[in-house]
Amino acid sequence: MSHRFGEIRQVAYLVKDIGQAMRHWTEVLGIGPFFLVEKITAHGSTYRGQPSSPQLSLAMSQSGPVQIELIQQHNDAPSQFLDYVNAGFEGQHHIAFWTRQFDADMARYLNEGFEVLSTANTPPNRNAFLTACGHAGTLIEISEISGSKGSYFEKIARIAAAWDGTNPVRKVTSMTPDAIEG
Repeated sequence: MSHRFGEIRQVAYLVKDIGQAMRHWTEVLGIGPFFLVEKITAHGSTYRGQPSSPQLSLAMSQSGPVQIELIQQHNDAPSQFLDYVNAGFEGQHHIAFWTRQFDADMARYLNEGFEVLSTANTPPNRNAFLTACGHAGTLIEISEISGSKGSYFEKIARIAAAWDGTNPVRKVTSMTPDAIEG
């Protein structure tokens, strides 16, 4: 566990084909089900201090205490995701730490020298991607999990823990607990 951020709660992968990636995770690795939100636009986001609205498909599942997130960007809005794909990469992109004290934690990280690469301030909660203080590798996401986003994540974990291999991809319309059946 990180003495600075706490437990790693999510490992995220940037993919070029989210359908193919979900099939790999469910059929080869046996991890699922995935809850898929297709082509949502992240309004209210910033990238390198400028407004941006990437259109993303997001799929989430759980493996023990760690959430697995798959991300595919569909438009050319500036983002850390697009930069990664344009550099020819696909695969592990960031790790996330969850917080219920977003403002206080962000103030502390900024004071410690971390820099904000991007933010997303779309409901249900906020997140920020931080650069790793001179390390060009994995990005750090700080994700607020108060309210409905935390409940959504908890429901995914409960369903994944009891998953029997059926219905491996479940489309949802929003990242709220009431969007998930089961």
